[in-house]
Amino acid sequence: MTDAPVISVRGEAVLEVEPEIAHVTVRVQAQDADRRAALDALAARNGRALELVRSYGEAVERAETGGLWVTPLVRHGRREGGVRAYQGTAWIELAVTDFTVLGELVARLGDLERTAVHGPRWALRPGSEVHARAARQAVQEAVARARGYADALGCTLTGLIELSDEGLASPPQPYMETFATRAAPGAAPGGEPEPIEIAPEAQTVRAAVTARFTATAPDLGA
Repeated sequence: MTDAPVISVRGEAVLEVEPEIAHVTVRVQAQDADRRAALDALAARNGRALELVRSYGEAVERAETGGLWVTPLVRHGRREGGVRAYQGTAWIELAVTDFTVLGELVARLGDLERTAVHGPRWALRPGSEVHARAARQAVQEAVARARGYADALGCTLTGLIELSDEGLASPPQPYMETFATRAAPGAAPGGEPEPIEIAPEAQTVRAAVTARFTATAPDLGA
């Protein structure tokens, strides 16, 4: 075991970058006193929403069904029987990568009957190079800090004992919510709604490491 002096430091990097993906949730609903009618209406509305999404091609990287159910609505005060209606709900999860069409897509989806839009929730891709860049900068910060301590002590770094990654972190992002069941104000009757102006929110990525270095004997003076 070496008796060389050890310098332990922590390096951190904080990056603010543009998001790469906008996650949008679309909720489609239908309700009718007849169960089959509720199912048919839900299927039709879900199909129209998916058809609209597919018309944007590669701008929408992914469209997935996040959930689908039909439930009876019981009259108040009755434990069994007395079903007054059937309500169906379908959730569609979208990953949009072309932000130039996002405002138009959200507005058109929200204009569909009995449809609600939740989002966007901004994010980076799991394998984004931003994470690797933040980690490299954290390591560089640790090395620079250790060298600064070594200079202050009149010694130099000679080797690395340990480098520990404390992980990457991106804070959760808030999301907007849009509801619409008729044409937006200012749009022509029966025409397309006005696009909603949406500004991408910068993403903060943090990376931190701890490192231990060996050094030459310090010059502490007489």
